[in-house]
Amino acid sequence: MKGLVIKNTGSWYTVLTDEGLTVECKIKGNFRLKGIRSTNPVAVGDRVQIVRNQEGTAFITSIDDRRNYIIRKASNLSKQSHILAANVDQAMLVVTVNRPQTSTTFIDRFLASAEAYSVPVVLLFNKTDLLNDDEKQLQEAMMQLYGAIGYECRAISAETGEGVEALRPLLQGKITLLSGNSGVGKSTLINRLIPDAKLRTAEISESHNTGMHTTTFSEMLSLPPSPSKGRGSMASEKTPPPCGGGWEGALIDTPGIKGFGTFDMDPEELTSYFREIFHFSKECRFSNCTHTHEPGCAVLKALDEHLIAPSRYQSYLSMMDDKDEDKYRAAY
Repeated sequence: MKGLVIKNTGSWYTVLTDEGLTVECKIKGNFRLKGIRSTNPVAVGDRVQIVRNQEGTAFITSIDDRRNYIIRKASNLSKQSHILAANVDQAMLVVTVNRPQTSTTFIDRFLASAEAYSVPVVLLFNKTDLLNDDEKQLQEAMMQLYGAIGYECRAISAETGEGVEALRPLLQGKITLLSGNSGVGKSTLINRLIPDAKLRTAEISESHNTGMHTTTFSEMLSLPPSPSKGRGSMASEKTPPPCGGGWEGALIDTPGIKGFGTFDMDPEELTSYFREIFHFSKECRFSNCTHTHEPGCAVLKALDEHLIAPSRYQSYLSMMDDKDEDKYRAAY
């Protein structure tokens, strides 16, 4: 049988078959994806083949080729990766300027990983209802920074509902990965968009201004046809796989993450994952310019002329250093 992985708990995978059935599956012990050392060789969004043995246990035996995926370094496992989701149409990164603060480094790393597979990203600046005047100015500056680069930015409040309904046209008919730091309000946002989801939420730690993990596994949730008619998890009913008429779209909910380490990115390719740096790099004197010290570097010239944000350039430099695995371990 063929199907779509809609939930991953770490040891079990829920597969929605093409016939509309949900099947709990395991993977064979020796099953691994070629070329990828991953903590989760099967991800939500994967199209898979499953078989049942004589005892009735279902196993995933193969994965269809992925058209894209969002991947990061696994925490404390420098040589392994963690796939957040596969075969997505877009990603929405939920960020907050406070309670907790999302760093521009985290944002830039996520954006670069998405650029590597041509996954469009919308930045959702959440908790606007909690901002003081200084924080509002900071949020506006960040939205202008990323908007100027070409990323769509939306200011929302998942708690009050401000700006949430305006997101529905962006989600229509698409599989959207929802990601962000712990505590930025992903679960609250999903509860707004999918009332039947009823995801658990938690308070922010006042002492550390950090979030607590409330989502412990990845799951694909189907969007309801209207705000007043929720439909909930794709695993809860015979929802057809993402295709064909009448399908409203889906969100992939993922556990909150504190750090975003890039995985298997060659330094030579990194320039193309930063849109504005790539734009100016075409004018560099040397084709193999690293944009760090070379004479005739158009990127350094643009940086001096304030045409490239210093925070973006620092993120570029930090990703250039990711080959130093000991340095990255310390970052976690």
